[in-house]
Amino acid sequence: MSDAKGITTEHVWTSHAAGRGGGHALGRTHEGFLVLADISGFTAFVTATEIEHGPPIIAALLEEVIRRMSPPLEIQDIEGDAVFALDAHDRVAPPAALLGVLRRALAGFRSLQREMQEDETCACLACRSIWRLRLKLIGHYGAFLRQTVGGRLQAAGKDVILAHRLLKNGVSKNTDYVLFTGPALRHMDVDPARAGFSAHTERYEHFGDVECFVGDLTGLGAVSG
Repeated sequence: MSDAKGITTEHVWTSHAAGRGGGHALGRTHEGFLVLADISGFTAFVTATEIEHGPPIIAALLEEVIRRMSPPLEIQDIEGDAVFALDAHDRVAPPAALLGVLRRALAGFRSLQREMQEDETCACLACRSIWRLRLKLIGHYGAFLRQTVGGRLQAAGKDVILAHRLLKNGVSKNTDYVLFTGPALRHMDVDPARAGFSAHTERYEHFGDVECFVGDLTGLGAVSG
């Protein structure tokens, strides 16, 4: 877009960003998986337990999840109790392999959780309550913009917003679970019924009804359509 003087919006935006030392504000659009791994029970755990042990336990669990997911996923950000990861370069191949990636993340979380819970060297509330934590995995497929803001790489777009909205859902499970959107499973070429997913619908302002499928990764099959 150009103004009356022939200066393009792109020129203004990139020059402004460069002048502030923040790199280019404009970025490149990608299509790919957007994945969130969120530790449920985080707030209650951290606020009710010792500061010396509560946050380090969460950090250790998140690091184990990251180690199991990346590669092939690229870690975009750590958001308190959640890991936000992307597949901007089709490194999850075939797409259905995402099931295996998330299974490994869940297995790593559960293994370390069990190991820390069984360690009886500390009797503090944090170390005695590790078993209460659960891992929630969100998988969506859509478009997103990679851009640099303030020297940091960010992902933006409506599909990024939707993936994060899905963390607040109506799934009534007191267990670890995965929630995939319809676009994610279609890109993976996975038949939700044959793979053992339960249909679920969420509704959000600006997005309307969102087709979702929920399951426990340990009991799901990797069935392509």
